[in-house]
Amino acid sequence: MFRPLEICIGLRYLRARRASRFVSFISLVSLLGVAVGVAALIVVLSVMNGFEQELRGRLLNLSAHGVVTAPGGGLEDWRGPLAQVKAMPGVTGAAPFVEVQAMLSSEGRLKGTLLRGIDPALEGAVSEVDQHLLGGSLEALQPGSDALLLGRLLAARLQVGLGDAVSLLVPAGVDGGTRLVPRMRRFTVVGLFEVGMEEQDGTLALAHLEDAAAARGRPGEVSGLRLRFADLFAAPEVTRRLAAALGPGYEARDWTGENASYFRAVRIEKTMMTLILSLVIAVAAFNIVATLVMVVGDKRAEIAILRTMGLPPGSVMRIFVVQGALIGCVGTLLGVGLGVPLAINAGSIMPALESVFGFSLLPADVYYISRLPSELRWGQVSVVTGIALVLCLLSTLYPSLRAARTEPAEALRYE
Repeated sequence: MFRPLEICIGLRYLRARRASRFVSFISLVSLLGVAVGVAALIVVLSVMNGFEQELRGRLLNLSAHGVVTAPGGGLEDWRGPLAQVKAMPGVTGAAPFVEVQAMLSSEGRLKGTLLRGIDPALEGAVSEVDQHLLGGSLEALQPGSDALLLGRLLAARLQVGLGDAVSLLVPAGVDGGTRLVPRMRRFTVVGLFEVGMEEQDGTLALAHLEDAAAARGRPGEVSGLRLRFADLFAAPEVTRRLAAALGPGYEARDWTGENASYFRAVRIEKTMMTLILSLVIAVAAFNIVATLVMVVGDKRAEIAILRTMGLPPGSVMRIFVVQGALIGCVGTLLGVGLGVPLAINAGSIMPALESVFGFSLLPADVYYISRLPSELRWGQVSVVTGIALVLCLLSTLYPSLRAARTEPAEALRYE
């Protein structure tokens, strides 16, 4: 247990005197190093949280939280399962869909596409495509109209716009499936959308449910049901429960499995950045070791006098633990006090810096995201604070043990 004497002596050793100002300067550098490391780690993790949230939002703009596919890849009477699914707890929306792997052709230009058939009246319950239209509307997708909504990048690669005609080529098996012959169907572009993801803007085409089913060669049949849940992160559990409730043969998948590679990459980057920036704090902690070693060397005579006056080795050790811990605590608190406001206001601070220095960190003509997203999570702030405090406390052990082992006779021999 710490006693006032140990705390008072430890605090006194931190104050600069004429003969020990260099040691005090190193103590200040150590404190600032801890503060900078903690602030940088909080800001970087918050920005990466923001990018993760932005990525998740863009992925789910046109993607459902969960998908239930029918036995054999086709479902003719989909209205019964749709009503059953919508009545289950946790489900806020459901809509049928048809998916067809196909090719789009226009004046000799050929691009692969994923044709998705949707019901315009129900699609708003599972996606936000209507909020990302650059032209046209969902109402233009009428049964039998052979109308298409194209992603902006896909339309640019085909060099088509509103009102232009494109040819859809769908592979169809003949001679018992031993030979593939493309089935061709003409569509008209009635709208464009952009969500800011290459996977969707560059490959996705939307048509009415009936037109997509006819192009697929299975009129009146859908591929399955797309779902939206009240709790986004409960999707794996809810999706499995829905598939089990619908009966054998139904397969379920959710957004976490379909986009696992994206989020796995983000998690790896966050882990690596945490390790790298923790090294900044570790370097500052090494400075604390150097500071305390020099203090111990400078105060050997005083330590010896305290020992001869009856101060036990444990108390001597705690004197220097107090000194190092105070440097670490103050540095950590300064880092948190600096990092939290920076993380919260990163989106507004970056435009100000760009205007002052005349550069653009995320130019809109290069990146889909033109602003710096940031999401502060207090759990991560607590972890960063804990890491900094532990490293700083560990850095006090060696100098403190060295001070506690000081022999009074040896220290006072030449005094």
